[in-house]
Amino acid sequence: MGRTGIPLRIFVVLTAVSFVCLGAAAIPDASAQQYPTKPIRIIALSSPASGPDIIGRLIGQKFTEAWGQQVIVDTRPGASGIIGAEIASKATPDGHTLMIVTSQAVIVSVMYEKLPYRLLKDFSPISMLASTPFILAVHPAVPVSSIRELVAYAKSKPGELRYGSGGSGSPPHLSAEIFKRMTGTDILHVPYKGVTPALMDTVAGQVQIVISVIPAVLPTIKAGKVKALGVTSATRTPLVPDLPTIAETVPGYEFIGWYSLVAPARTPAGILSKINSEIARVLKASEFRERLAALGAEPIASTQQELAAYMQVQTEKMRKAVQESGARPD
Repeated sequence: MGRTGIPLRIFVVLTAVSFVCLGAAAIPDASAQQYPTKPIRIIALSSPASGPDIIGRLIGQKFTEAWGQQVIVDTRPGASGIIGAEIASKATPDGHTLMIVTSQAVIVSVMYEKLPYRLLKDFSPISMLASTPFILAVHPAVPVSSIRELVAYAKSKPGELRYGSGGSGSPPHLSAEIFKRMTGTDILHVPYKGVTPALMDTVAGQVQIVISVIPAVLPTIKAGKVKALGVTSATRTPLVPDLPTIAETVPGYEFIGWYSLVAPARTPAGILSKINSEIARVLKASEFRERLAALGAEPIASTQQELAAYMQVQTEKMRKAVQESGARPD
């Protein structure tokens, strides 16, 4: 593992990655030292009170404390975040407009044939912020207590088990489809308008399986309404330390949600570096880490180059998952 907590295999491609957005010209130190000179806007491609919104506000509060400028989180959930990403891509590249990129933003970038921006070229990576593992859970009536038993049971009943997701192309959908491909199981996908109704129908027994973010599913697990079988991260998470990973049974399996911060391409290198350094400092604070844990997230700092490589790898991984699953925009 690198210092970011991202698997080392991701960084093998670092020397091969040539990111246009990392080609920002250096600027005089004085310009970076003066930054910011006005309020900062962080665009979140999701609704108010969502993970990106909350994390943006937490980061923004720390930026304000450090630099004395107000930080505003601008939530733009419309058109799967496409509208917000276009606004951010066309903003003045001076560090006063930033954007939170998540796994969903990468999925959108490969699901839609034509977009008014290029995620890998029209933005300059700044830093990873956090990762969010998911939990695979089943209805109590499913006679299994482990991932190994689930795989065997699903293979004995091809096409009979159903899993719910937050919709076509959502992280729970693609994580389940990758699980199916890697295990050779035939499990029916039932899409919902969000993970909450999918979880509710799993509790009710209308579907048997759900993959959900930890905060949403943990109360139902503790109440015995669903059984947790494994987490989707490559290694066990301190958020549920006793729960095995799916990878312990299915080697190489990994699917996580993640949050990162980017700026419009051509943002001066000195400003990007200043923001990156502040994020690294913030992520070490125990108070900040505790707030992230309440969201079911773990802090992950990174260099700009590490984030660039990670986004490249995730783009290819999501493109393959979308193509193999047949996911289409709703």
